[in-house]
Amino acid sequence: MDTLLGIKGDGFVLIAADASAARSILVFKTDQDKIAQLDSHKLLAAAGPNADCSNLTEYVQKNMALYEFNNDLKLGTHAAANFIRRTLATALRKGPYQTNLLLGGFDEKDGASLYFMDYLGSMQKLNFGAQGYAANFTLSIFDREYKEGLTLAEAEEILEKAKKELAVRFLISQPKWIMKVVDKDGVRML
Repeated sequence: MDTLLGIKGDGFVLIAADASAARSILVFKTDQDKIAQLDSHKLLAAAGPNADCSNLTEYVQKNMALYEFNNDLKLGTHAAANFIRRTLATALRKGPYQTNLLLGGFDEKDGASLYFMDYLGSMQKLNFGAQGYAANFTLSIFDREYKEGLTLAEAEEILEKAKKELAVRFLISQPKWIMKVVDKDGVRML
């Protein structure tokens, strides 16, 4: 029932996630932050069972910090995406993480990038993406509204259109959202 939305603009990635923690017919809380900050310039949004999302996010966070400590080198967004994809693919045969992810980051050399990953270990670099049932309603909006060189205000407007469409069409109520952006200045909440 989780929803993750992401859009890449001119020098930034904007990620939004619903703030509901639910299972079956119960809503446990409505202030769940599903977007983790991996380092100063990377965000990882995770959808799926809370335990899997939390375990995978912490594992990735700690291993990226360990890599930086051991090698005095920070992983770029593409390298982090490949590390996460490999982790998901390896876990498939042991104890799979039932998580679908959106990774957004900013690198000095490559600029902003957004990656879509699913629990099977597939990975794709995108300009916009959605995870969860909400993708059925939002991808057409992203496809119609997206253009190269989006400003942050334009990207926020597109996400607002997507959230309004979900409020009208989607059976599941998702009243509260968390939005974070990553750009050359780092990560901040909107």
